[in-house]
Amino acid sequence: MDRRQSSIRSLDWITIALFLFFIAFGWISIFASSLGDEPSMTIGLDTRAGKQLLWIGASVVLALVVLITDSKFFEAFAYPIYAAILLLLVAVLLVGVEVKGATSWIAIGSFRLQPAEFMKFATALALAKVLSRFNFSFNRLKDLALAFFITFFPSVLILLQNDTGSALVYASLVLVMYRQGLSGIFLTAAILAVLYFILSLIYSQSLVLIMILALAVIGILAQRKYKVLLGIGITAASTTGILLLLNVFGFYKPDLKIILSIVIILSALYLFFRALVDKSRTYTLAGLFLIISIGYTLSTNYVFEKVLEDHQRTRIEVLLGIKSDPSGAGYNVKQSRIAIGSGGFTGKGFLNGTYTKFKYVPEQSTDFIFCTVGEEWGFMGTFTVIALFSFFLIRLIFLAERQRSMFSKIYGYGVFSIFLFHFIINIGMTIGLAPVIGIPLPFFSYGGSSLWGFTILLFIFLKLDSNRMQILA
Repeated sequence: MDRRQSSIRSLDWITIALFLFFIAFGWISIFASSLGDEPSMTIGLDTRAGKQLLWIGASVVLALVVLITDSKFFEAFAYPIYAAILLLLVAVLLVGVEVKGATSWIAIGSFRLQPAEFMKFATALALAKVLSRFNFSFNRLKDLALAFFITFFPSVLILLQNDTGSALVYASLVLVMYRQGLSGIFLTAAILAVLYFILSLIYSQSLVLIMILALAVIGILAQRKYKVLLGIGITAASTTGILLLLNVFGFYKPDLKIILSIVIILSALYLFFRALVDKSRTYTLAGLFLIISIGYTLSTNYVFEKVLEDHQRTRIEVLLGIKSDPSGAGYNVKQSRIAIGSGGFTGKGFLNGTYTKFKYVPEQSTDFIFCTVGEEWGFMGTFTVIALFSFFLIRLIFLAERQRSMFSKIYGYGVFSIFLFHFIINIGMTIGLAPVIGIPLPFFSYGGSSLWGFTILLFIFLKLDSNRMQILA
């Protein structure tokens, strides 16, 4: 009995208070966004507000179940939990129900369950289990591959469900691996991949290839390997000269992209040769950087045209300013920004949102719930939500850092990373700073699966934190 009371006292009630505030404010926003121009205070189970109220009650029950569960259960059964929900993702591909183009739900009577929302906490648990092993090291290829497999295999299954937004969430867990010692080269590679993709769409692939070659040259200069740089220069100059000479004799028509591609490939081969001669890992990495970069860059157009759906391409083009589509893909964002702006400093007041009443913003109770906050509560309301959510994220870092168990600390950073991704992308979507990819705002957006998934994700960590003094592993 004393131990249970001690565990209750050790709960982080600040975070729990924030959780209760978020779900309460979220429900108020859903209630407002689901009403018509003649609001009725009647809340039935046939309304979104009524259903959300039922799901909030269930989420509180789930939170209590997690809190009365032994903390060691989550570490001991991390892999079985991961495997079980992974099987649900596979089941979705076989018997899933399609909603708005994505086959992400399993129908249980009139209720639809989205396993991808529960896969987030399962993946965070499994990743924490792997990274907290005594002999784990990112320097071993086997360990590195296992960590990436556990993180991104669910993402692949979710992509097959045509739910790109949920699939991208798992990329946030790279921050956890980076915190635990993953080389910064992976984060650099991820940033460069995004940069290559964007530049290839806005400008030309030739410009990106020039940038790739320039980055390699800068890297070698930083290492003060002037002989290697001279070798690359000779390779580039001689290759270009030969291709231009072939053009003079009519054997080849100049194409800047092809010339640059050949120069980069030969430069990479030269670096591999120097790596063998000098036994230098730096040259090997530089060569791999050139080969992977050119392959990725030349494939961006194919991926953009053949892999992405039409609506996804349009959203990216509108976001990057390549095209304007105010009545199509840009409509949601445009209306959302107008709704938020119309709220002014203090807002129009609860249930007085014009855009909310007349449904000018599609999906305003799910992906665009933040615009309801902006219209009815104004700058003060949006500032309060952003400030409290930022404090919530900082609190998660504080809790993670005070853990004595490595498993709990890593899991805590996983919780932080997932919430951070959702927070930034969702609000970025509503104000036009991020593509519209269907990312809910935690505890605010309408939906049972997402609310339950986020609740379990958070309260597992709060349970681990409450027993931080007893768990010394």
